[in-house]
Amino acid sequence: AGNPMAYVAAMQPGWNLGNSFDAVGADETAWGNPRVTAAQLDAIRAQGFNSIRIPVTWSNHHGPAPSYTIDAAWLNRIKEVVGWALDDGFYVMINIHHDSWQWIHEMPTNRTTVLNRYNALWTQIAAAFRDASPRLHFESVNEPQFANSSGDAQNAQLLNELNVNFHRIVRASGGNNATRMLVLPTLHTSADQPRVNELATTISQLNDRNLIATVHFYGYWPFSVNVAGGTRFDATTQQDLTDSFDRVYNAFVTRGIPVVIGEYGLLGFDRHTGTIQQGEKLKFFEFLGHYARSRQITTQLWDNGQHFNRTTFQWRDAELFAQIKSSWTTRSGTASSDQVYVPRTGSITAKSLTLNLNGTTFQGLRQGSTNLAQGTDYTVSGNQLTITASALTRLVGSRAYGVNASLQARFSAGVPWRIDVITYDTPVLSNATGSTGSFAVPTQFRGDQLATMEAKYADGSNAGPHNWTSFKEFDVTFAPDYTGNRISLTSTFFGEVRDAAPVTLTFHFWSGAQVTYRVTKSGSNVTGVTG
Repeated sequence: AGNPMAYVAAMQPGWNLGNSFDAVGADETAWGNPRVTAAQLDAIRAQGFNSIRIPVTWSNHHGPAPSYTIDAAWLNRIKEVVGWALDDGFYVMINIHHDSWQWIHEMPTNRTTVLNRYNALWTQIAAAFRDASPRLHFESVNEPQFANSSGDAQNAQLLNELNVNFHRIVRASGGNNATRMLVLPTLHTSADQPRVNELATTISQLNDRNLIATVHFYGYWPFSVNVAGGTRFDATTQQDLTDSFDRVYNAFVTRGIPVVIGEYGLLGFDRHTGTIQQGEKLKFFEFLGHYARSRQITTQLWDNGQHFNRTTFQWRDAELFAQIKSSWTTRSGTASSDQVYVPRTGSITAKSLTLNLNGTTFQGLRQGSTNLAQGTDYTVSGNQLTITASALTRLVGSRAYGVNASLQARFSAGVPWRIDVITYDTPVLSNATGSTGSFAVPTQFRGDQLATMEAKYADGSNAGPHNWTSFKEFDVTFAPDYTGNRISLTSTFFGEVRDAAPVTLTFHFWSGAQVTYRVTKSGSNVTGVTG
């Protein structure tokens, strides 16, 4: 494989064929994705990706003990798709994926059976691909985890055993497997220091230079799912990222052991990409791409179908992908917000945003193909961009609710930063009745957008799930419906609300507006009143 660091550098950037061959079910379409085609892989290759991770779950596709024979049709299908990917010029990763929580996790209480099954699968996979291109590499197990273990020491010992058996089996199978790059994960693919140390120990013991360390990165949890008020890519969220990347850099990269972040994204995306506000999301991906480059780490975007449409071959959010793609090579300027709110009535005043130059220089504001005039339309003082009252008056026009104009702040590098100019009034809520399974607050959003929701009992204590915080999880407990003019409260929320105990909800909007509402659960009935 030559130089392992160079090999992994050539894999950047990478993409995951998620929720296809890793799906738990009858076949690759079980989790709602279309059958994989060569054209899909061609289309992803054309987007600039150099590596593809193809997660594979084997549980449903092999026979009984002791041979655990893999279904020929399934193995041939994996070989076909791997072949297409290699023909496209991709570096390709295959693994044992959701088996990790389906049966491998039973290893603490069922060690021999689990190890036999795991070893049998890798023996067959290694044999099937022994002569494949060196651009194919194997990952021992996805997100390893153990149930009912005695703790960290046993977890480390069991994962070491899996990784060592995998390494032994693949190397002994000969052909290109004698030197093929092999990918070894930390426990839970976590970048926490003890987990990193455990993997570093295993890699040292194996004394094989053709190894790759892998972790996954989904960001600082409150931001990643939008809970506990984690609505912004703030200093805490950024520090979580730099600390994680620094730990794997120091443990591995500095010693010549390459690192792949085999999956990255935001956990809220598993529901839909709107759980995290657009501008904050863009700042997260801009910084992630930058910092991974600075730490020589290869990144593989997790995509279960929520990003690249595998039927039309279009990005579902072109703006998001443009930011991700740009981050592979350069930094982009951003700002404290991508929204400027102007009230529907009354005088219009100048509005300021803080620019995050990220090493670029600010080059101006543009609407469409028209440059705004510095001095009259906007001023810049240090990192403060101020849009003048006269410009805002022109941009909002008749002051209809919602986005009246979109501007682009342009910088010397990277992609422009979109700034929406929005007319709003404080949202108006109305009384309602419903059930714990179906309750919605009638809402006139009046141009505003919902950031988060707090829930407290009359005594000030926190109500609802995650009761260590008053700020509830976006889309899990509440969800705005802008076209339906309502905010839904879910059965998940009411499932952890006390009976006959009024809950005061505070809805926080991106304009800065806060509106309170009170809900009371009585059995399965819910009453909501304003105020």
